[in-house]
Amino acid sequence: MKKIVSFVLAVCLAFGSLLAGCGGGEDDVTLYVYNWGQYIAEGDEGSLDVIAAFEDRYPNIHVQYSTYDSNEIMYSKLAGGGITVDVIIPSDYMIGRMIQEGMLEELNFDNIPNYQYIDETFRNTDYDPENKYSVPYTWGTVGIIYNTKYVDEADVTGWELLWNEKYAGKILMFDNSRDAFGVAQYLLGYDVNTTDETQLQACADKLAEQKPVVQQYVMDQIFSAMENEEAWIAPYYAGDYLTMAEENPDLAFYFPKEQGFNIFIDAMCIPTCCQEKEAAELFINFLCDPEISGANMDYLGYSTPESAAKAYMDPEIASNPIAYPDDETLAKAGSFSYLPGDTSRYMESLFMTVRNG
Repeated sequence: MKKIVSFVLAVCLAFGSLLAGCGGGEDDVTLYVYNWGQYIAEGDEGSLDVIAAFEDRYPNIHVQYSTYDSNEIMYSKLAGGGITVDVIIPSDYMIGRMIQEGMLEELNFDNIPNYQYIDETFRNTDYDPENKYSVPYTWGTVGIIYNTKYVDEADVTGWELLWNEKYAGKILMFDNSRDAFGVAQYLLGYDVNTTDETQLQACADKLAEQKPVVQQYVMDQIFSAMENEEAWIAPYYAGDYLTMAEENPDLAFYFPKEQGFNIFIDAMCIPTCCQEKEAAELFINFLCDPEISGANMDYLGYSTPESAAKAYMDPEIASNPIAYPDDETLAKAGSFSYLPGDTSRYMESLFMTVRNG
């Protein structure tokens, strides 16, 4: 269940705003934050309104918040230019790509002292080995969500469930190339970071085989479709499953451990189009405060990269085996790495051919 923000936290935030004054300066600042949909606590169901709490702490900073459905959409918007964005929260492989292409600013960690709370496990990552460009926000896994009222447990054996004709018209699929190809790669036994075009074509062929049973390709649309039982099966992120399961307790989650599944880190970054870097770093620092992170993760269901934040979370959520799988389960997980531009474009082209077929 979503944890209601404590009176103590509310008082601390109000008191903090009095101490903080105007934060970065006397002039009003507009901070543009671009994040995944349904990926920050917004005050509903008794949760903390994270953005309102930040604006209370720094009264001269006003947040303009907008959302995207996938890393690829976010990348395309920024690569196209002509927009102002101060904070983004991409996934690991996309951060690696944006670093390689010079699209991210180096961070001034003097303005992010709460980075001290980030666990060592989430530092010196493959995508940002020198910890210059990113601060982890959440981590999580990908698996299969299914409705136990309609799906036979005997059929829940692995990724092949997403191709099962018995459930034609009730299956959803990722609407982004990297996650969709990841499912096919795990099913076919390929490296999820392959650049082999023959293997990528084989994955596209496998996804084309799936298309007749797919109801729709989705991202945030998955919430209503699965909660309202318009669809019964979907691959998606564990943190979002926990949110859906609160609305529909008949939903279950499965890790395809025999074939493998994805583990990811989403991290806060500042793109080179940023106009308010100091305010952006204040925002990142605020989200790293263990008490804020704890309240935020309580609502989101995603996993925190800060052990210190768990002290402020509902113990049931902080120990949930879907959000925090055991070491044996995690040993079967793999992560996406940065792919060369030619490979990314080829994969995207194949996916759009399948999807729009």
